[in-house]
Amino acid sequence: MLTNSLNLIIRRDLEHVISELEAYHDESKMWEIDKNISNSAGNLALHLVGNLNAFIGANLGKTGYIRDRPLEFSSKNVVRTEIIEKIKATIDVVENSLSKLTTEQLSIPYPLMSFPHRFVKRPSTLFFTTFNQSFGLSFRTNKLS
Repeated sequence: MLTNSLNLIIRRDLEHVISELEAYHDESKMWEIDKNISNSAGNLALHLVGNLNAFIGANLGKTGYIRDRPLEFSSKNVVRTEIIEKIKATIDVVENSLSKLTTEQLSIPYPLMSFPHRFVKRPSTLFFTTFNQSFGLSFRTNKLS
């Protein structure tokens, strides 16, 4: 099923984020920004965790996760090991949530939580998870490199 492929893509990209975070010799550098970088690697990692837990975990997997998006960008100097643990837990949440979806559930309109203005017509759950999450995740992880 397509959800297996989605899980593989999301796992691959989140493991890449972990590798990028581990590559910092000085952990404080994860939180640096300059005139060309508007978000630090640490904040982008927290944002990915929040995004996936909200849109896939809470919305599709009914995990009960409550997102605090402003905190994803205002948190500073979170210990690297804590972020990595959050990423690993997010991998599990995504895999558990997607594995429960049936083919029928993938074909119905995605249950929009927020940002409904982004879509003229509500996309199917399949479209939303494939394009918004997988390709958006790949784009964001490339910004970490």
